[in-house]
Amino acid sequence: MVSNAVVETIFETKPTPVRGVIFDMDGLLLDSETLAMDALVSAGEDLGYDMPSVFCRRMIGLPADDCRRLVQGDYGAAFPLERFFALQEIHLRNFVDTGRLALKAGVVPLLDLLDRLGLPRAIATSSSRYRTDHHLKLVGLDHRFDATVTRDDVSRGKPSPEPYLTAARKIGVAPEFCLALEDSHNGARAAHAAGIPVIVVPDLLEATDEIRGKALAVVDDLDIVRAYIEKAAGMYGAE
Repeated sequence: MVSNAVVETIFETKPTPVRGVIFDMDGLLLDSETLAMDALVSAGEDLGYDMPSVFCRRMIGLPADDCRRLVQGDYGAAFPLERFFALQEIHLRNFVDTGRLALKAGVVPLLDLLDRLGLPRAIATSSSRYRTDHHLKLVGLDHRFDATVTRDDVSRGKPSPEPYLTAARKIGVAPEFCLALEDSHNGARAAHAAGIPVIVVPDLLEATDEIRGKALAVVDDLDIVRAYIEKAAGMYGAE
């Protein structure tokens, strides 16, 4: 049961119409961040390096180039960077293709609501085009979005606002009338920088005071987001 008090609190602070929704993918739509962290740890082990999960979590929400800089900064110039990320991709594909990839709770009811309201929606993700298309197809979401913006579609990834501004343009909705849904810190920073109200649904990373200050709200699950959009539609109309 969704608490009406939570939804009312969001409206009391910063009410806004919702005319389009932009989703992050990993950790928000897909329960994939744990798989990605396990794949990083396994890749490190393959190469004889201890890659603790606390270090791997620092890569959540970062573009690929930033992940490479982070690893090299901590493990040195001699670290086999390209081999490491190639092995990580192999492990992740194996985890995904053997049935470990799942949807986060509340995804399908939220998308069904957007269908009923006729609201356009997009994905803005730091994942590659190949990974995005492959994962969405596996979980049956490949036809449920009007646009997908991946790291291959922009010159600068999150926390730059470019992914979110590109997604808003693709669905034809002004940023201030979009709603962004994120789990990561850099994703929330990107949406905020784009001028898009953002609701954060934490996955592996807890929201910090900084992120709470940038977010419309920090909530426990997508059911609360669905209730918020339903109320927004009732107050402002879906158009």
